[in-house]
Amino acid sequence: MSKVIALANQKGGVGKTTTAINLAASLAVLDKNVLLIDADPQANATSGLGFDAQKIETSIYECIIDHADPKGAILKCESPELSRLHLIPSHIDLVGAEIEIINIPKREFILRGIIGEVKDDYDYVLIDCSPSLGLITANALTAADSVMIPVQCEYFALEGLGKLLNTTRLIQSSTNPNLEIEGFLLTMYDSRTSLSKLVVEEVTRHFQQLVLKTIIHRNVKISEAPSYGKPVILYEAKSPGALSYMHLADELIRKNETYK
Repeated sequence: MSKVIALANQKGGVGKTTTAINLAASLAVLDKNVLLIDADPQANATSGLGFDAQKIETSIYECIIDHADPKGAILKCESPELSRLHLIPSHIDLVGAEIEIINIPKREFILRGIIGEVKDDYDYVLIDCSPSLGLITANALTAADSVMIPVQCEYFALEGLGKLLNTTRLIQSSTNPNLEIEGFLLTMYDSRTSLSKLVVEEVTRHFQQLVLKTIIHRNVKISEAPSYGKPVILYEAKSPGALSYMHLADELIRKNETYK
C-alpha cells in the first residue's frame, strides 16, 4: 500500500519544492517506487527534474480539468539512478484551475480520484503544493494520508503556520478525517548563526514530537542543482545537502515501516 504525502506551506521560499524534488529522488535511490505530483503552477518541481514545462502535452491541469488519464501524464526520469522516480508535471495553466472547478460538485475530491488511479504502483506519492491555501492545496490535503510542513530557519519561521494548521483541521473535519501531520521539517539551517539555533528551539518547543529529527542544512549545492535539472543527489552526491535529504528519506521510511 502506498502512502500519499502532501508538502505544504503557504509561505513561499521555505524549501518546499526543493524538499519535494530531493526527498522523492532520495527515496528512489533507496529503492522505493515514487510518484511526484507537481501541483504548483510555477512548475518548479517539473523543471527541477529536467523537464521543460512548455513542451509538456499532458500535465496535472489536463487531468483535473479535462479528465485526462493520469497514467498518460506520467513522465519517467531519464537517469538510470532515478528509474524508480516518476512525475506528473505541472503547467502555468494550473493557475486558473481553481476558478474552473469552483462550481463542480465535490471539487475537493478531484485530486484524490486522480491519485487513486495510479497510487497502487508506488510506495510513496508526494504532492508538491503551491504556496497558497487555495482549492488545489485543499485537494492535495484531501487526497493525502499526511502533510509534511517545511519550516525555514529564519526569523518569521512560525508566521502563517497557524493558518496552515487551521486549514489542516478544517480538512480533517470535512473532507479527510484521516489526515495526519507527517512532521515539521526544518530547512535552510545555518550552524554559524544563533538565529537558526533559536528557530529550532522555538519550533521544537511549539510542536515537540511532530518535528522531524532530520534538519536540512543550508548548502550551495542544493541551490545550484535545479539549474541543471537535477536533484542534488545526482548533482553532488557527497554534498551535505544530498546527505541531509538521504537522511530524511531514511527517517521517513523508518517512521512508516509499520504503515504497510
